[in-house]
Amino acid sequence: MRLTLLSLFLGLSFLAQPSAAPGQDSGATATCNFDEEKQLVVEYQPLTVNLKKALNSQVPFGKPWAPGGKPMTLFTNTPIELGSRMLPIGAYTMYVIPSAKQWTLIVSKSTDMSGAYNEQDDLVRVPMDSGELPNPQADLAVSFGHVAPTQCNLRIDLEKYGHFTSFQER
Repeated sequence: MRLTLLSLFLGLSFLAQPSAAPGQDSGATATCNFDEEKQLVVEYQPLTVNLKKALNSQVPFGKPWAPGGKPMTLFTNTPIELGSRMLPIGAYTMYVIPSAKQWTLIVSKSTDMSGAYNEQDDLVRVPMDSGELPNPQADLAVSFGHVAPTQCNLRIDLEKYGHFTSFQER
């Protein structure tokens, strides 16, 4: 049933979005499966930065940011804990606040995909751990690492750093 619920969330999100024009990228997905029926899914807009320019001239440091102009979406069909906050089954939007070396992840109760950010909708803000990448990454990469039976680490890599935080299944 929970897998069906997640499928319903994903289906509704695709219906709410306009179709991509030919040659236009419609988004990318990162998934973490806790088991056969419980999972997290993040959808995001691909983005490429110019590695020859300073990142802070291409990304709004110190401000909530929706990469690619649309917030990332988080779908969960199992309750999860992020930082000190419990998030029930549902759909959420996510933003990041980038800085030179450490980013903050924001999970919002809003499901508005326009890219408009409203601080009053914040459910949780979590500082992300950061580490230097062996090679600079021009393309935004969002992925999950399933690091324990009930833990998935969300990772966001861009330019010289990877930023990550833990989601715990509850």
